[in-house]
Amino acid sequence: MSQRSRTSQRSRTTTKVNNQNGNQRVRSHPQKAAPKTTSPLNKNTLKIIPLGGLHEIGKNTCVFEINDEIILLDAGLAFPSDEMHGVNIVLPDVTYLRENRHKIKGMIVTHGHEDHIGGIAFHLKQFDIPVIYGPRLAMALLADKLEEAGVSDRTELRTVKPRDTVKLGQSFAVEYIRNTHSMADSFTVAIRTPAGIVIHTGDFKIDHTPVDGEYFDLARLAAYGEEGILCLISDSTNAEVPGHTASERSVFPNLDRAFSEADGRLMVTTFASSVHRVNMLLELAQKHKRSVFVVGRSMLNVIAHARSLGYVKCPDDLFKPLNALNSCPDEKAMILTTGSQGEPMAALTRISNGSHRQIKIRSGDTVIFSANPIPGNTIAVVNTIDRLMAQGANVIYGKGRGLHVSGHGAQEDQKLMLALTRPKYFLPVHGEHRMLVKHAATAQSMGIPAEHMVVIQNGDIVTVDNEKGIQIAGKVSSGIELVDSSRNGIVGRTVLKERQQLAEDGIITISTTVDINGKLLAQPTVHLRGVVTKLSQADWEEKIYQVVTAGLRSRWSEVINTSGNQRTVRWDGLRSRLEEEVRHFVRRQLPKRYPLIVFLMQPVDIQTPLQPTEPIKKRVVAV
Repeated sequence: MSQRSRTSQRSRTTTKVNNQNGNQRVRSHPQKAAPKTTSPLNKNTLKIIPLGGLHEIGKNTCVFEINDEIILLDAGLAFPSDEMHGVNIVLPDVTYLRENRHKIKGMIVTHGHEDHIGGIAFHLKQFDIPVIYGPRLAMALLADKLEEAGVSDRTELRTVKPRDTVKLGQSFAVEYIRNTHSMADSFTVAIRTPAGIVIHTGDFKIDHTPVDGEYFDLARLAAYGEEGILCLISDSTNAEVPGHTASERSVFPNLDRAFSEADGRLMVTTFASSVHRVNMLLELAQKHKRSVFVVGRSMLNVIAHARSLGYVKCPDDLFKPLNALNSCPDEKAMILTTGSQGEPMAALTRISNGSHRQIKIRSGDTVIFSANPIPGNTIAVVNTIDRLMAQGANVIYGKGRGLHVSGHGAQEDQKLMLALTRPKYFLPVHGEHRMLVKHAATAQSMGIPAEHMVVIQNGDIVTVDNEKGIQIAGKVSSGIELVDSSRNGIVGRTVLKERQQLAEDGIITISTTVDINGKLLAQPTVHLRGVVTKLSQADWEEKIYQVVTAGLRSRWSEVINTSGNQRTVRWDGLRSRLEEEVRHFVRRQLPKRYPLIVFLMQPVDIQTPLQPTEPIKKRVVAV
């Protein structure tokens, strides 16, 4: 048997599963997991460190490191869960990158979805990235984000075309291989390293009738498979779904039917970044002679860039300004809007709850949801649909209507990827834990031994080389960083915990004013927010007055200092003692513990004895 034949045979029996949607680390495997290693690494050992995208959907971020050089592959964001009050964006913890910023040689971007490029602007505020390579559409969208964030000077953006190869540092050469996905201009990448060739699929499905005519470059993948691939890192999102994922073009006749059945105004919502879908919707608008009114900043932005780059082709006069909507006949209007996931501030959500300034639902409107809810968004989407229907709209939605197809490959697509690449080792990424495990099982069914693959979590250090195989060699700092609407700082865990407590329990705040002699200058004011109580507001005011007065009598001596003719008060100590007295009272009155804040106001000149000049006036504060 020739050397090439032995290599090919070994590749077939050692293939690794990789997927891009995992979040937590679970080193579990269909049979057995690769062992941890603590032995020293040689110079040809590649480290793969996912910081996001494992055991979750979103914030896909991966680090490749060898010979003290680092490159990043994508840097995405995720959206907050319901208990993350006030949080707009969820990012991966990039402590490891901050600590190793001197090693970073650049970044490669696979495509322009938010879960792959949405975190880059935030990361650039913490460390520089010398150069970022990516497709034209992704780089155009990213350039806007960096400019808005004021960090465009922290990196250099360079566009690539299919089969372009870029060099980063001395250890990495990356070839961009065209693939098919729900977004135009999407790529798989082949990364040449001293350890060997690594294929990262990016998000992909195998679409034989792509809307834009850009076919998956399967021949290039097969050529790499013949050369010999050390490790395949592969998208696992649809690892539980049997068969092939349908072509994007398959939704066209179903959308066409929905267009033809709509008598009044037509509203369509989909992912703004689904350029192929948007292109078909604009094509249908022309066919059915409807003017298009675009609503939502992200939709406007993506369409503008996609048109300028040639991914969306339509005449200029197809679009009309939103202020012309009321003068357009209902049967001639199509509103293309964001909000397919029920996002609180998205246009369709605001239309559904009546808060949009220019568009109101009326009887006879047809609303098409050309998207399925992302896990975690189902309730928000259902609530939006309910509100639209309650106002008289005909809402067309659901998987059974054939109005949406996934952008991720199902099991047969994943098998074809494995068959073409024939990797020695396999790493499933991009998916929740059950998806990663299922993808690993699929790889095992293709002949890859269990010991040649690992199912990991964010922060795990995976080492891979021809001598020691694939192993988990440790862990770096991992987790999440939360950004609120200010977008200026990270929401700490303490702040988030306080927000959660306020949302669940409410809060009690008490304000009182005490003079230098320890006398109340005004009736304490009590504010109850979200607190269930049988006492009236007036009763609370009276009882708190009694508690504070008693507390001043019993604890004043603990905080007063007298030196000669001057008297000073430790006001912080007094506040904490009064808070303690009030807290004991509140716990006796209420069945559960509520957050309590006591505000103590003291005279401006604490050296001058002050006396109340008029009796205390009791007042009730409306809450």
